[in-house]
Amino acid sequence: MTLLVLLPLAIWLYLLLAHGQFWRARERDTAPLPAPATWPSVVAVVPARDEADVVARSIGSLAAQAYPGEFRIVLVDDSSTDGTGDIARAIGSPRVTVVDGTPLPPGWTGKLWAVEQGIAAAQAPHYLWLTDGDIAHAPDTLASLVSRAEAGNLVLTSLMAKLRCDTLAERALVPAFVFFFQLLYPFARVNRPTGIGAAAGGCMLIRADALAAAGGIGAVRDALIDDCAVGALMKRQGRIWLGLTDRSVSIRRYDGWSPVAAMIARSAYAQLRYSPLLLAGTTLGLAVTYLLAPTLAVFGRGTAQAIGLATWALIALSFQPMLRFYRRSPSWGIALPVIAAFYGGCTLLSAWQHKRGRGGMWKGRAQAATGR
Repeated sequence: MTLLVLLPLAIWLYLLLAHGQFWRARERDTAPLPAPATWPSVVAVVPARDEADVVARSIGSLAAQAYPGEFRIVLVDDSSTDGTGDIARAIGSPRVTVVDGTPLPPGWTGKLWAVEQGIAAAQAPHYLWLTDGDIAHAPDTLASLVSRAEAGNLVLTSLMAKLRCDTLAERALVPAFVFFFQLLYPFARVNRPTGIGAAAGGCMLIRADALAAAGGIGAVRDALIDDCAVGALMKRQGRIWLGLTDRSVSIRRYDGWSPVAAMIARSAYAQLRYSPLLLAGTTLGLAVTYLLAPTLAVFGRGTAQAIGLATWALIALSFQPMLRFYRRSPSWGIALPVIAAFYGGCTLLSAWQHKRGRGGMWKGRAQAATGR
């Protein structure tokens, strides 16, 4: 019993002190960087499927980039049924080319097949800027990315776009999404010369020759968590960098709990490599890490209750930097165990959807690997 009481405390002391300082959220794109002597050519590649409600703002923000070098935009219309491609064409920018996507071949996820077609249409620039149709960028975003990439000789420079955080569901769940992502992939460790590789799919500047040397996008063609697969791929080619930003923002709305749950469930089971054993271990781990301490704090007595309260305080403390980044109330830190339970439920939902052949569902496509 004593070991069970102390286990959550030991876990959180390790996470706070020895897990890459992930919770401090210090890796950001705020430091000024010197401009390169020459500005290399860049092509933005935007896969878009049924993005009529956001694509004008997204592509408009790309067309408005204050970039001194050669810059073009290729939007790949991935079989949209809502006029996404026509809206992008109507922007009327000479920087924008719209490519009609071809049918999805076996073995590819829809997004990565669209990215592959966009890269082919890009005609070998120095850098590829992979972004999404629901991301809007400040006018200096590309210049900042290129300056960082050139100064650090990076093969991949990625920004975690700031997600929309307005509705109750978004306020409750979105900061935790980024918090848990950093827990899985501590940015400080990602940014070291060796170790884990990761990226954020909403904003990735990739050196084109390094991507080609790694086997191109086709090397990760079936990856459901495509950004982290690309990050791991590129880390084998050289240094990469990942950080938080205010420059790139997601403009996709999550107006209720169900849309956020669907977003989480789309890739949660893929993160566990479709393993029932890892699913069971993760569920147990979440219960011990996040729920045991509050349970002891509420229902325990004496020393057990005191340890539960202390651990719960550490849990709430760990969430504060991310809450400040999203300008949310510090009191959400107290609710992190309940939020984690919601994410655990979404992970179980993800496994159930995969079993039913509906894993990785995105706009009518079930994209998760089967037969595992």
